[in-house]
Amino acid sequence: MSMEKRAGKAKIADYAVIAAMAVLMALNYDLFVVQNKFAPSGLNGVATMIDYLTGGRMNLAYMSLIINMPLCMLAYFLVEKDFALKTGAYCVIYSGVYLLLSKTNELGSFRYDARGADTIYPVLISGVISGFAYGMAFRRNGSTGGTDVISKFVNKKVPNLNFVWVLFALNAVVAISSYFVYTDINPETGAVIRNYKPVCMCVLYSFISSFMANRSLQGVKSAYKFLIITRHAEEIDKEIVEKLKHSATKMIGTGVYSNTERDVIICVVSRHQIVDFENIIKKYPDTFAFVETVNETIGNFKKVKRRSDDTFYYVDEN
Repeated sequence: MSMEKRAGKAKIADYAVIAAMAVLMALNYDLFVVQNKFAPSGLNGVATMIDYLTGGRMNLAYMSLIINMPLCMLAYFLVEKDFALKTGAYCVIYSGVYLLLSKTNELGSFRYDARGADTIYPVLISGVISGFAYGMAFRRNGSTGGTDVISKFVNKKVPNLNFVWVLFALNAVVAISSYFVYTDINPETGAVIRNYKPVCMCVLYSFISSFMANRSLQGVKSAYKFLIITRHAEEIDKEIVEKLKHSATKMIGTGVYSNTERDVIICVVSRHQIVDFENIIKKYPDTFAFVETVNETIGNFKKVKRRSDDTFYYVDEN
């Protein structure tokens, strides 16, 4: 397959995933967030509070477009065209689907209304969904809009700035504002009753969505990398191939203090092979090794068959 065809298919897959995440987020807000009167983090939290204060006249879908479209246009010229187009596509699909859901009330019976009691459940569910959607969109060089676009711009212009504190400040403002927005009225006295629950829900939502987003960004093909410095490279290589059914990469390293050469072996294995690998290394004296977590492996581990004994081995095919 030519490089052009691969790139074309990859781009189609990117937009398909981003569109799916936009639909998922629209469902998330309609079923779990807006119904339970709390503001999510970021600029979408601001849009949600405006929707609530206006009684739905300034629909969340419209507010999302009003906030995000100018940001996407700025990102197109100042950040990256591909990122801006994918983020813009996400925002348009998200707003369109949410507007349709809120106007037609097709899923009204599926909306989770905690009625002020078990409010932790909608926060947990919506936080997990939001974090997953964010991570998947970001992996495709897109975003869910709002502060994601701003952070991308700031990171490009000021790479050394820790934008985490900016996001923290913005989310703190949203959380504090929700204390004054989501209020109740005492039916007897008419007094305004303020509640701390929306603040706690906003903070918990932010934490859960951030945690889930990080997990999504790390990927599912996690592994462990062993780096071994030894005089027994041939013996260890043989055991890696025969017992673990893996290959490895071998090179020569020179000690800074002793100025002596040693073989260096690098091998990436799955979680369930860690103990077996450690048992192999322990057999050989004068061997130093350490293991690192690999968030994601890139490349194809192809299963190949050795002709002599019909044994299958995994070889990294790049």
